[in-house]
Amino acid sequence: MSLTKRHLAMARLLGVAIVATCGLGACAYKDDFVRVNSRLDQLDAKVQSAAQSAEAANQSAQQANQSAQQANQRLDQLEGRVQKLETAPRRVPRG
Repeated sequence: MSLTKRHLAMARLLGVAIVATCGLGACAYKDDFVRVNSRLDQLDAKVQSAAQSAEAANQSAQQANQSAQQANQRLDQLEGRVQKLETAPRRVPRG
């Protein structure tokens, strides 16, 4: 083999090795991307679940607040009636 043919053979071998290395490296990167994307999907699902839970808790808190306001209004009404009864003159029983 002449020097040029050996250089071409070595260049081909080196080219194949480089292409194979890049191909295998790309597979590793693809696997990494798949793992990262899977993890991101899991985190996204957890975030969405947490957001839904927070929204449900917020709605419950608003309902509780409304119930508390209604209870306070009822207490205010009763307080006025109780004060009237306490300040009214005592009745003397007949008999």
